Amino acid sequence: MASMAVGVTGCAATQRGVLWSVPDFSAMARTYGPAVVNIGVAREASATRPHGFPPQGGTDDGSLGSGFIVSEDGFILTNAHVVARGSQIIVKLTDRREFRAQLIGTDSVADVALLKIEARGLPTVRIGDPERTEVGDWALAIGSPYGFSNSATAGIVSAKRRILPGAEYMPFLQTDVPVNPGNSGGPLFNLNGEVIGINARIYSNSGGYQGLSFAIPIDVAMDIKRQLQTKGMVTRGRIGISVQEVGQALAQSFQLPRPQGALIGYVEKGGAADRAGIRSGDVIMRIGTRDVVQSADALIHIAGLTPGQPAPFLIWRDRTQQVLQVVPDRFDLPSLPARQARSEMPGPLGLVVRPLLVQEQQVLRIDGGLLVQRVSAAVSRAGVKVGDIVLAVNGHPVAGIPALLEEVGNAEGAVALLVQRGSARLFIPIELPQSDGDVAE
Repeated sequence: MASMAVGVTGCAATQRGVLWSVPDFSAMARTYGPAVVNIGVAREASATRPHGFPPQGGTDDGSLGSGFIVSEDGFILTNAHVVARGSQIIVKLTDRREFRAQLIGTDSVADVALLKIEARGLPTVRIGDPERTEVGDWALAIGSPYGFSNSATAGIVSAKRRILPGAEYMPFLQTDVPVNPGNSGGPLFNLNGEVIGINARIYSNSGGYQGLSFAIPIDVAMDIKRQLQTKGMVTRGRIGISVQEVGQALAQSFQLPRPQGALIGYVEKGGAADRAGIRSGDVIMRIGTRDVVQSADALIHIAGLTPGQPAPFLIWRDRTQQVLQVVPDRFDLPSLPARQARSEMPGPLGLVVRPLLVQEQQVLRIDGGLLVQRVSAAVSRAGVKVGDIVLAVNGHPVAGIPALLEEVGNAEGAVALLVQRGSARLFIPIELPQSDGDVAE
């Protein structure tokens, strides 16, 4: 069933002599709510559920999320972190129908996944243009916070093109829309009833909403959908550089007109930038027709280049501008369901981990590390979370699972894990149990 265009009307009111309007989101929620789905992930081992939440649809609801239907024949967008660790994905519609979904592919760099269910005539969302969204515009989120399906919350867009640590390839939409665990993968609507983003992250010290939430722009997600649907994976450009911000002091030292651009700190020998003649100390000002205002812009624009297709780079060198033609290399991040990347369970610690892929290490800018995929109930209570990256045990780096097992085996009574979570690193003390606990998400 094709969706019709529905916008939001407001009721006028006056406050201190100023005319303003309050949006009425009811028509939008009524029209597009049916296109928002609840996603549950079944896992190979039983899991400890959050207190007070019964199982839904026969799945383990330890990692419930949201998604939305983008085509009548059953293609669904969500976050990669919602579905990446599941052996079975269940999609539940608002009319109570349930479907087992096929995972078409995931892009862990952008945190986008594409699912497919076997159905026809489904309700769909309308796709908008996030570039036309302005700071201060109203926005509506629909999703399943804490498993409460089809919940609607509203707020405003508080910033555009927000770059977060560890996600330098993504220009997020920042909002103050209340988003909580379970909203991940759900749509963010504008007042015209169009999806402008996928709710993906919250900024929180408690795990719940604290006033900041972040959405993946829908144009980025739709390009990823196209690539996953046609190729099963996402291809990005890569030229082999590291960049840093150009502050006022650096701008003065390079005699730039103003602080802008991306300062190149490292050029990979033999890489695309090296072959084109780019040097350390150059400042990238423009890539193709797109200006580079901050350093993250360069990474975003480079990722969007077509491998093998020359692109002009406007750089600042020796107080003058010059253009160099760069032929990007290919940066492919494999798109595999989690069950195809088998993990191992270090028995005495109660973790399911896997080594980071080389491409993931490059994106995260770390050497080695083990990605936590599942945790025991006891380790979860100690503070370890799915998605953490284990870097060291008792001060000793762990490059692989054997090293982790060895360090845990040599420990007496307790271990201290050094983990990376987002851009932060923290030590988590864990008492070694006498026997293995139940695995939980």
